[in-house]
Amino acid sequence: MPPRPLLAHLGPIVVIGGIALLGGSAIRAAATSDDPKAPVTSLTLSQAEATALRNQPALTQAHGLLEAAEGRVEESRAGYLPQVSLNGTYERTTGNFAPRPGALPSGVGAGGMGGTGTTGATGTNTVPVGWDPKYNYFLFGATATQLIYDFGQTSDRWRSSGASRDAAFDNTRTAELQTVLNVRRAYFAVRAQHDLVAVADESVRNQEKHVEQTRAFVKTGIQPEINLATVLTALANAKVQLVMAQNNYEVSEAQLAQAMGVPVAGRFAITDEEIPPVAGEDGPSGPLADRALHARPEVANLADQRRAQELTVGSVRGAYGPSLGAIANVSDNGTAINGLVPNWYAGLVLSWNVFQGGLTTGQVREAKGTLENLTGQEAALRLQIEVDVEQGRLGVQAAKATIGAAEEAAVNARDQLTLAEGRYAHGLGSAVELSDAQVAYTTAEAQRVQAQFSLASARAQLLAALGVR
Repeated sequence: MPPRPLLAHLGPIVVIGGIALLGGSAIRAAATSDDPKAPVTSLTLSQAEATALRNQPALTQAHGLLEAAEGRVEESRAGYLPQVSLNGTYERTTGNFAPRPGALPSGVGAGGMGGTGTTGATGTNTVPVGWDPKYNYFLFGATATQLIYDFGQTSDRWRSSGASRDAAFDNTRTAELQTVLNVRRAYFAVRAQHDLVAVADESVRNQEKHVEQTRAFVKTGIQPEINLATVLTALANAKVQLVMAQNNYEVSEAQLAQAMGVPVAGRFAITDEEIPPVAGEDGPSGPLADRALHARPEVANLADQRRAQELTVGSVRGAYGPSLGAIANVSDNGTAINGLVPNWYAGLVLSWNVFQGGLTTGQVREAKGTLENLTGQEAALRLQIEVDVEQGRLGVQAAKATIGAAEEAAVNARDQLTLAEGRYAHGLGSAVELSDAQVAYTTAEAQRVQAQFSLASARAQLLAALGVR
């Protein structure tokens, strides 16, 4: 294809059709911004991907969920480890006796008498009740418990949390794949929109040339006034298309910044890169689908979720049985800090919720229903992955075929425009013919740009479908 007629020289850099050639590498220069002081950042595709993996909020969210899952593993494991609690109590208390029916009052011995207290006919203590606290009371103790066996309630819950943690890790990998895909699409969209600006700008320049030429023809009487009106209309339409293209380009830059997770500040000078061919992209979909099923983190995520739910079912079922644990306690208590009385005990604790109104049955049923739902999701995902791979493969093949046709159309449209301009210059062609030729060339160039973007986007989609960064 012949080079575009947009030439500008900036020192040692030559800009041709919006592509800056410097040191043998092609860098797409940023379009003119409404802020001439806006910084321009050179950005490669790998730099854009690395920036997104560092800054994308979606990845921060995924890592936060992974950290929370790690915490739940520690929480569930705690039930299997010894539990130790310390306690201390100090009281300033009264010592008034409160009798209970059938109990001897304070100061009455086994024979019914004794001490200094006195009782009435009913056995009630007649010692006066005082409201002033007269005594100190101290209680210090330590208690230790250890779960021995609970029919898998704690152990399966622990293992289930571990599987959920693995699923959260798979989720971070999924977020990374999606982030890279979004960045690649946005990166190539910026490049495509930049090239479309160059196409629209070239159209405006050509239309301006046609207007100047037609004015001269009308002035000398070679062309009628209507031809000038025709080319002026075409120029106005070309300017509208240029404004729209520039707006779309700036929007695409903002979307690229969003995909990278950085503020929209300044402009990007992106490099002229392509995603290399994907192994097997021209072959059948079967081998690609097998690769995807083994590599896609979504498959591993659902498998881990299903494993976690299976363990949850076992944990909930454990509530049908009793729970056995060990307990030990040591304490010091008394009314004086230097005269505390020690005590200790050790033993076993057996607890069994024999009937809870059907609570455990309902929990088991809920857990099994969730497990069945995850099984269905996993089967549906496998089918969707096959479709994703097929769409990506067919998209690549269609884009390849389209590029060849689009480039051929662009060459033919350029020849058509050249011939139309020659006929018009010699008074053999009309302004309508010239305008049609210009529109055909501009459209063909836009189609060529879109075809190149479609190939890059389709390969990015295929890589994501295969679970490859």
